Amino acid sequence: MAYDTNNIFAKILRGEAPSFKVYEDEKTYVMMDIMPQTTGHTLILTKEPAANLFDLSEDAAQACVVTAKKIAPAIMKVTQADGIILSQFNGEAAGQTVDHVHFHLVPRYAGQDVRAHAKEQGDFEAIKVLAEKIAAELNQ
Repeated sequence: MAYDTNNIFAKILRGEAPSFKVYEDEKTYVMMDIMPQTTGHTLILTKEPAANLFDLSEDAAQACVVTAKKIAPAIMKVTQADGIILSQFNGEAAGQTVDHVHFHLVPRYAGQDVRAHAKEQGDFEAIKVLAEKIAAELNQ
């Protein structure tokens, strides 16, 4: 699949579209999902232009997993979640809604259902506050 340089995540990475940033390094960018499945739903974007996992270099894939390992404990602490899911979708049939490789960190809470993927916009003020809390936890 050809990579679309005008997808929303590419625009966010270039600073052309807003996001609720949590963390950034030379290979990855972490932000809150604005259509969260649960409180604390976070996205890890590769900075490499790749539409799906099949187009992604091993180095960039490794960087995303290393970032997930760094971010997940902060999410767990701030949200007091009971567990967390790490997932990555490839292709529309698998649920991919933006053709730019990204990983989802979805906190899970005992007894709470997960909202549908990419269906309902969250409360931006609450998402912003949570992004700030997770970022602050990472900086401790």
